[in-house]
Amino acid sequence: MRRRHLLAGLASVGVLGGAGAVATGVVPDALGGGDGVEPVTLDTVDAPGSRDGEVTLPAPDRPTFVDFFATWCSPCVEQMPDLNEAHDRLGDEVLFVSVTPEDVGGSVSEETVVDWWRENDGDWLVAADVSAELAARLSVGGYPSARAIDASGRVRWATSGTHTTEEFVEGIRRAIDR
Repeated sequence: MRRRHLLAGLASVGVLGGAGAVATGVVPDALGGGDGVEPVTLDTVDAPGSRDGEVTLPAPDRPTFVDFFATWCSPCVEQMPDLNEAHDRLGDEVLFVSVTPEDVGGSVSEETVVDWWRENDGDWLVAADVSAELAARLSVGGYPSARAIDASGRVRWATSGTHTTEEFVEGIRRAIDR
């Protein structure tokens, strides 16, 4: 009986600690805040503000903001105006990238992504994480999600769901100010 209570207590501590990390946006070392995230190279999409080619995320020696979105995600559409404003305010200080997990060029045409990007006034780099390797390394569990990563590759702000411009700016500043 005592063993069961001990295990339940330990599980509760883990749940509460994880909830605290999500609530504050502060990422503990054990969840990617410590040694840094191993970079992944993704294909980029030729769309407004973007280019055809590749990008390595997180960027070496530069703060990086990654927004995870999908063209089928209505909350992703809702937050685009706030992302646009955050990009206008801090886009020169951080590599600002939106990443879709969709199979761009496969089950989802590049034209679909470009049209979605244009309709939602995207004007920064957009990439495809077809293998979900970056999403896995950054523990992305849903869309939309965002990560602000400092110049040494450590996640300084991790969140999911929609956010205001001010919330994005505050999260991004955590990565810039390190």
